[in-house]
Amino acid sequence: MTPAELRSAIEMALAGEWDEAHGIVQADEADPTACWIHAVLHKIEGDSGNARYWYARANRLDWVKRDAVEELAAIRDALPT
Repeated sequence: MTPAELRSAIEMALAGEWDEAHGIVQADEADPTACWIHAVLHKIEGDSGNARYWYARANRLDWVKRDAVEELAAIRDALPT
């Protein structure tokens, strides 16, 4: 998954377009950053069990209790340009 695709998913999530963002990150379930974004989307939706699954896939369980908006911003800021 390209940084541009990941950035697009983040921007959609921040705009409240969670279904669209979800569609993007589901396209590459092996990409750790896509899995991380996927986890945040499930956290936003209130599906904590599914969120934890994706946090584990992304090796980011330490982020489970963080604020979703701050988390998405941190992921976006870490993406290569």
